[in-house]
Amino acid sequence: MGRTAGKASTLEKRRLRAIEIVEKEGLSQIEAAKQLKVNPRTIRRWLQWHRGRGPRKLEARKTPGRPMRLKHDQREKLQDLLLEGAGKAGFDSDLWSCRRVAAVIKKEFGVKYHVDYISTLLRSMGWSPQKPERVAIERDEAKVRGWRRRSLPRIKKKLESAGPR
Repeated sequence: MGRTAGKASTLEKRRLRAIEIVEKEGLSQIEAAKQLKVNPRTIRRWLQWHRGRGPRKLEARKTPGRPMRLKHDQREKLQDLLLEGAGKAGFDSDLWSCRRVAAVIKKEFGVKYHVDYISTLLRSMGWSPQKPERVAIERDEAKVRGWRRRSLPRIKKKLESAGPR
């Protein structure tokens, strides 16, 4: 179970509102939970904290974990750079790899990320990993189109005339 998403101050206000609803307004824990769109057990836990340790237990706390290296505006700029494509960033193809993204972040923002973490960063930004379609280097599209136009219909016709297997 992780921390609920949202600003710490907003979450604190919600906890304090729950106490107010139950203790001052006299609503039940279930009614308070419906109103605040939380589980009734959560309301019960907040009440226990408040009664046992006072309002300090309900106060906003610093977000746990290491602070983000890229600020919100930098993430937005990175999003724009990724949408422009790797070719625009100076790479020989438009395929983004984790190494390429790490290089762009280092160049644009001066922030170094380990290449193994880039996929986690991209997922947190709403991106999903993509795999390029593998195509043989020797593939000649003109010959493939010609084969499909000339040979494939002949092969299909032979199969149809042979009847069911």
